[in-house]
Order: sequence, then C-alpha cells, then structure tokens
Amino acid sequence: MPFNIKTDTLLDNLSTAVILLNEQFVIIEANHAAQAMFERSLNLLLDCPIKQLIADSSLDFVRFTQDMQHGEGYSDGDVLISFADGRHTHADVTVSCLHTSTGVTLLLEIRLIEKQKKISQETQQWAQQQAARELIRGLAHEIKNPLGGIRGAAQLLERELPSEGLKEFTRMIIEQSDRLRNLVDRLLGPNSRPNFQSHNIHRVLEKVITLVQLDLSHEITIERDYDPSIPESNIDQDMVQQAVLNIMRNSVQAILQSDQSDGKINVVTRIERQVTIHGVRHPLAMRVSLIDNGPGIPAELKDTLFYPMVTGKKEGTGLGLSIAQTLIDHHKGKIDVESWSGNTEFTLYIPINRKELTS
Repeated sequence: MPFNIKTDTLLDNLSTAVILLNEQFVIIEANHAAQAMFERSLNLLLDCPIKQLIADSSLDFVRFTQDMQHGEGYSDGDVLISFADGRHTHADVTVSCLHTSTGVTLLLEIRLIEKQKKISQETQQWAQQQAARELIRGLAHEIKNPLGGIRGAAQLLERELPSEGLKEFTRMIIEQSDRLRNLVDRLLGPNSRPNFQSHNIHRVLEKVITLVQLDLSHEITIERDYDPSIPESNIDQDMVQQAVLNIMRNSVQAILQSDQSDGKINVVTRIERQVTIHGVRHPLAMRVSLIDNGPGIPAELKDTLFYPMVTGKKEGTGLGLSIAQTLIDHHKGKIDVESWSGNTEFTLYIPINRKELTS
C-alpha cells in the first residue's frame, strides 16, 4: 500500500541539497537542505542566479550548458565548492536534465561529504569531553572531603594557639582551603537546574553585548546580523547569557593580547534546519555565531579547547569555555568552533521545538 506523503515533505527531509535551475541557471526551487547550505531562506534563493551564490571555479557551468542542450547529466565526486560569501566545502554533485512542460530544467543534487565526517568527529570529541568531565567531577569530590577536614582542623587549632603570630599560619591554611574549594566548585560547573521559559534570543544577546561594551578597557567594535524570524524559544536565559558572555570575553581577551587596533566581533543569528547534535537529528535549531578577527586558536589547543583547565591565555583558568559547553549541554545543544589566523568563529546550536513555531 503506497504511503500518502507529499513530494515537498520528502524533499525537505532529505539531507542532500536539491536545487532546480531553469535554462538561465536561475533557482526556481530549493529544499531545506539547500537553504541551509546557502544560509539563505527560500524567498532569497528563488529567482537568484546560482552564479551569484557559487564561484565559477567550483562547478562547471559550461558543462551545465552542454547538459541543457543534449539532455544529459553527470556525477562528480569530492568537488570543492566555493561560495560567494567566502565559505568552502567538499561535496558529491549530481546533475540531471529534466524535460517539463515549461522547458528544460536542471536538477542539481549536492551532498556535503564533510558534514558526515564532522558529525562523527563531533560525536567522538563530545564523548571524550564527557569522560574528562566525569573524571574531574570524581576527583573534585575526592578533594573536597579532606579539604573540609583540613579547614575544620585549622579552625580548632587556631582556638588553642596563644600567639597571634602562630594564628597567622592557621588563617593562611583556612584561606588557601577556601581558595581551593572555590576552584573545585568551579571545576564541577553549574549545579543548578535550568529554568526553561520562553525568551527571545536577541534580547539575551543584547544584554551580553551591553555588558561587554561597558568594559572601558577595550574599543572593540561589535556588529549585529540578526535573523528576526527566529521564534521565542524555551531556554534558561541566565545560562545562555553566561555561555555567550564567556565566549565573547574570550574573544575580547584574544584580540587585546594580539594588540590589534581594529578588533571586531560579529554576532550572527540564523535558523538552521536538519541539525545533528550529539547523534540526534533536530528539524530546527537556532544558530548563534560569535566571530572575531583575532589571532586564532593555536592548533595544539583545538581538540581540547572545551576541556577544563585548558587555556591559551597567560592568566586564564581554562574554565570559561568548559562552563559554556556545560550550560549549552543543558539545552541539548552544542558549540562548534572554526579558527584560523584572523578569524575565529564559535557557533552555538540550540534546538527549537517545532511546536513553538505554531504557538
């Protein structure tokens, strides 16, 4: 018995980007995967020449013309696609020629092969981060128990000591015990449960930007590129605010340490479709990108960047990004990072419940 599923529904649930081009190579249809690949909504893609989105060197447009004329198609593997906005990726490309009542149409299928590889790497790295986090939590609890005993013994000893000079040593023990306890508490990360409520992500971001701009120690420019179509979502605004603030402060410190006079941070939000987070596929997610023009992340730190106590800063604790990851984990989200000299991009993905779009 055949399934009663509309063609549009099938196309929009494919992970392969499907694009229809007319004889002038103008886009006349694109599924959700194509919209995500170009980072544009369907309204912006329709009637747009594909040459405005993809560089000529990426796809053989001369061959497209030949396919149109002869009604043929072809497949090409591991094609380097360069987008007009500077992004690039590797993909398998299939071109088919369709004869319709309105003329000849090209069906372009683009399957991003880097995406699956990246998903596998992300899953492995996340598992390693979780294991490291559990190890640190276990060690932290083992440290806190004797530390409390040391502090209590120092307090009792201080009462019995007759000399103020000797009491200075017990006070030092108490102060250092408190300092270690605070460090252990930070290693354990946030222990409060999230308070999920409906919030506008842009209001949360504006609070963070205001805090960063109030810091008079820098003159870094912050630019916004918001997607107003992102709906209000069930998030813990304090947790998301803290996560974004930790990342943005990292960007500020990196720019300041490089002595740049034209430091800049871009805050970009978009809707992302068909996002895989820790092995779970989500139909919709909000994407918050924090992009700075700092010196980039050292290569030796990239794989362990979100581990506690890992830092490239001279006086850093290495806890800011670890805490940010934990806070976004509470939202079943993830944080990605891409970095090279002059460009570092931290991207937060937080799933959006489809019901929120109709409420």
